[in-house]
Amino acid sequence: MDTLVFILKILGSLGVFLYGMKVMSEGLQRTAGDGMRRVMATMTHNRFTAIFTGLLVTSVIQSSSATTVMVVSFVNAGLLTLIESIGVIMGANLGTTMTAWIIAMVGKFSLADVAIPIIGIGLPLFFIGKNRGKHLGEVLIGFGLLFFGLDLLKESVPDVKSMLTSTDAAVQAQAQQMQQFVSTVSGHGFFSIILFLILGILLTLVVQSSSAAMAITVTLAIQGWIGFHESAAIVLGENIGTTVTAWLASIGTAANAKRAARAHFLFNVIGVCWMMLVFYPFSDFVVWLSDRLPESFRSTNQKAEIGFQLAIFHSLFNFTNILLLCGFTKQIAALVTRLVKDTSATKPSAHRLRFISGGMVDIGELNLPEAENATRDLAKITRDMFLGYVEVFKNPAADLSDEVKRLKALEDEADVLTHDITEYLVRTTAAELSEENARSVSRMLRIVSELEEISDAIYRLIQITQRKYEKGRVFGDEATEGILAFSAKILEVIDLYSEVLVKGASEPALRKAEEIERATDRLRKHDNKRAMKRMSENPAEDAVKTEMLTIDMNNQFEVIANHGLNVVQSAYYLLHHDEIPA
Repeated sequence: MDTLVFILKILGSLGVFLYGMKVMSEGLQRTAGDGMRRVMATMTHNRFTAIFTGLLVTSVIQSSSATTVMVVSFVNAGLLTLIESIGVIMGANLGTTMTAWIIAMVGKFSLADVAIPIIGIGLPLFFIGKNRGKHLGEVLIGFGLLFFGLDLLKESVPDVKSMLTSTDAAVQAQAQQMQQFVSTVSGHGFFSIILFLILGILLTLVVQSSSAAMAITVTLAIQGWIGFHESAAIVLGENIGTTVTAWLASIGTAANAKRAARAHFLFNVIGVCWMMLVFYPFSDFVVWLSDRLPESFRSTNQKAEIGFQLAIFHSLFNFTNILLLCGFTKQIAALVTRLVKDTSATKPSAHRLRFISGGMVDIGELNLPEAENATRDLAKITRDMFLGYVEVFKNPAADLSDEVKRLKALEDEADVLTHDITEYLVRTTAAELSEENARSVSRMLRIVSELEEISDAIYRLIQITQRKYEKGRVFGDEATEGILAFSAKILEVIDLYSEVLVKGASEPALRKAEEIERATDRLRKHDNKRAMKRMSENPAEDAVKTEMLTIDMNNQFEVIANHGLNVVQSAYYLLHHDEIPA
């Protein structure tokens, strides 16, 4: 029964710690999500800024798993190159060492004394604050819970020295048995180091969080259950175990996303391999370095010292690994490229937009770039389809059946992509989003719907053109010139919304879209009147049916222009929420 209570206390303490990390991380994403997305997109163009970006983002959200899953998502969306992603992953490995330093502080003083006041400050902000104020309160509550969970974990794991000096013989016997077990396992030299390394891998796989695994390891070390060498080996195992999260996230993604996950695994495994060769000298150097820590890092009973030794070991190992391998990012990229073959050349539509979950820490705030990129892809499909339609219309004598099949395939692809983006955005909203990003999702759903309507209208144009050729209907020069002039105007609006989706909507772009829509409305009325006039002048059945095809095309042009204006308006009001008409 005592053992069960002990295990439940450990699990409960870990639960408070992990929930605090989740709340804090997601609150930080809502507070600075757009900023982190911009940093990820703009500060990764060389290996050094990419490393710094990974370090910064992971230090902020306190989860290397969330960072690496985000990297996989961004690579899958084409927002990061494979080489850029490797740099970010390297930085994330260094950023996650901050957790070890925080946990080491548990051995220095009671974090509960700090945690409860932090929660007390965050609680009123969370309930009465708005937007960033509320999210800041969420961050403080999460931060306090994280510290409180660590303090509970320390209290749940009894101190071996205290147990050995206990007046209770049963408690003394329990401590002696544990010490004897650890001595037996660790008494096999280098083989024992391998055993503890494997234990670190398994521990991280079980708890699905390197931060939680690190919390357990450092707490056990501080409380005297395991020594420095054993706990250092467990830390190395945790470095390998944490790569599984990104590996799982890459299942079903594009080849480059899989390569990024493999690069993460490869980088950490290479680091552990060279560390195994110099483990004891490196560990001795860490102990020597820890002896030079300021006295403020030490406590009277020296309990905190091993915690700081592990923090130094973790940081120094990852920093050294970066120094050794940052010059070989191209070689690592080439190796994982050979390991993961790209099958998209034989299966052009094999890649589907896929919602990538961050596991314990929800990265809904940072998932939006992939949906935004897919929306731009959808806009490109509509442009490609329209240019194909114009080409088919202008060449009535040529056999363009293959081109028509290609355009039909594009329309099918647009339907699939619309479904994928819609499902993706709906799943993103399953997490609580900031007000700004919730508006982004709402506007993006509207834009995707409008683009899908445009693709349908373009395909109807293609079908009308096919019907024209199959029935042998010939447009006159006036009708042909009118269709081509109308097509040029429609291409203007397609080019405009395509540019807006990449660069953002400005007021001049909105005014231009409104002007084009008014012009297309005038063109439709003008050209349809001319078609009606030609029908009255030549009421023959074939002539009437030919002119009806012209009117159908003009009406579809106007449909495209209307939906194109809606795309630009949605993009504009996304950036200018206060200007939405009442």
